[in-house]
Amino acid sequence: MRKNSMKNTRINGEVQRELAEIIRADLKDPRIGSLTSVVSVEVAPDLKTCKAWISVYGDEQVQKDTLEGLKSAEGYIRKELARRVNLRNTPEIRFIVDQSIAYGVKMSRLIDEVNGNQ
Repeated sequence: MRKNSMKNTRINGEVQRELAEIIRADLKDPRIGSLTSVVSVEVAPDLKTCKAWISVYGDEQVQKDTLEGLKSAEGYIRKELARRVNLRNTPEIRFIVDQSIAYGVKMSRLIDEVNGNQ
């Protein structure tokens, strides 16, 4: 299976949807921030690994705690994912904090400052 095939795109979407639901509804870890969302998911073509970019609303400490909570619950998340999504292999998940939203807000603020000073 190629990386950008329709099948891989569908799998990415389904895994993203189920990961978001598992994190939102099933995890009870107090370290995981309540405003955590799954921004994007990239499942390898061989279905062995998965990168999940997550966005966490809050400061650096909240993001760090959320990442620790997700890493400690990785076994449970993977088991639930295997139960909900019928794949040949259940991928090993690696969580990555997505900074793009915070970066966009920062750049927008900087642009507004420059435009306001003219």
